[in-house]
Amino acid sequence: MAFVVFFSTLSFTIESHYCGSSLVDTAIFTKAKVCGEDIVDTTIIQKSCCKNEVNIIVGQDELKLNNFDDLDAQQQLFLTSYIYSYVSLFVSLPKQVVPHKEYVPPNLYFDIQILDETFLI
Repeated sequence: MAFVVFFSTLSFTIESHYCGSSLVDTAIFTKAKVCGEDIVDTTIIQKSCCKNEVNIIVGQDELKLNNFDDLDAQQQLFLTSYIYSYVSLFVSLPKQVVPHKEYVPPNLYFDIQILDETFLI
């Protein structure tokens, strides 16, 4: 949504330079490069066959900012119920009690498997 707002308010210029009927250069945000015919000699003044064309693309100037109070009652009810149901999805579960968390097993004095000679094959 931020990109839509950004590109709808963006204004820029496209500048093109033509020599005769052929396009020499096109530039966006900067001036177009000109060919060598645009240099005016002080002794000879002649009409140039070159021309510059500038296209200005104007973006939106004013953004309408809506307030929650601008919505009607049904829209407010829908919006609040949607937000409430979305937020309630992330409610954490209660902590579960682990009864044997603090249990310490008895110390082993003898290795019963070796004493009974019981081995898994």
